[in-house]
Amino acid sequence: MDIFSIIAEDKIKRAIAEGEFDDLPGKGKPLKLEDLSHIPEDLRIAYKVMKNANMLEDVDKIKEELLSLDDLLATCDNPEERVKLKKKKHEKELRLEQLLNKRKILDAPASAFYKEKINEKLTK
Repeated sequence: MDIFSIIAEDKIKRAIAEGEFDDLPGKGKPLKLEDLSHIPEDLRIAYKVMKNANMLEDVDKIKEELLSLDDLLATCDNPEERVKLKKKKHEKELRLEQLLNKRKILDAPASAFYKEKINEKLTK
């Protein structure tokens, strides 16, 4: 063990003894583990980092939100609320369009070489 590991272990033991970990949120509850089986092993860490940094948005999630907004609009009688819902729907549609355009970046002729390399890597 190096000196940093020894210092870290000492600080953790001291914090446990002083009860600093006693009132943490979720104490006694099972961990919510994400199923990352659909992501290749060598890309999982990068995926988690990007997701934790809010750099990934799920297109399917946005599509579901759009469907919910459509349902709300169909049943809404309040004109002011309809305006708010329409604005929110428009924002979601723009975000969806941005995400889909971002994914089409690899369709550019200049990136054909990299697209092929990425496809090879992901299909292994």
